[in-house]
Amino acid sequence: MFLKRRTLQAEYFDEPDRPQADLVEGYRILGRFNRLFMLARSFQTLVPHFLGEIRCRKLSLLDLGAGDGFLTKQLAGWASEMGWDWKVTNFDLNPRALKLSGTDGCVAGSALALPFREQSFDVVIASQMTHHFMADSEVRNHFKEAWRTTGGLLLITDLHRNLAFYLAMQAILRISGVPAHFRSDALLSVKRGWRVNDWKSLADEAGIPEAKVWLYAGTRIMLQAQRKC
Repeated sequence: MFLKRRTLQAEYFDEPDRPQADLVEGYRILGRFNRLFMLARSFQTLVPHFLGEIRCRKLSLLDLGAGDGFLTKQLAGWASEMGWDWKVTNFDLNPRALKLSGTDGCVAGSALALPFREQSFDVVIASQMTHHFMADSEVRNHFKEAWRTTGGLLLITDLHRNLAFYLAMQAILRISGVPAHFRSDALLSVKRGWRVNDWKSLADEAGIPEAKVWLYAGTRIMLQAQRKC
């Protein structure tokens, strides 16, 4: 069956020695698509839903795999419009990507060994990062570290591996005018994506209590867990 298993073919986007011009252009295009698909909307909806408005008035938030900080800029700006104070930290393996954010609060390192104390942040999120891992053991460790670091809410989301989404993405990319390597990576991201049962098993193995995993908007998987007050 097509897309029954994850492909592990490497993405050009993950090359650590990409030319700087490619890096900048790649994040510019990615930002365009993230705006198109309203990447921030799920967090703008789910964080207040699970924490409530009162707790949302002042939060510390860690974004794992933040890249150029696109998502945290969107979230911090939106929170400010709501009259809330969200202090965000961008975390990514690639320090060159973090420099593109032009903001303070950036930390470079591996999501498999986070350099933070237990329960350091009110909210820990990760978006479209998990498919970059090759082995299930890495994903399990990522989940475990993310859970260790949050003192409140954990929200992790990534692409759902399904044929309808793949074909829709293929059609959008065909008319988008983006470079061939970006088209290839975008389709690989879907083929490297996940199924709900995959994440349920990995969250359980990571020791995350009462983790909820569901299909979100037909194109993404969402994992949510929350520490009891």
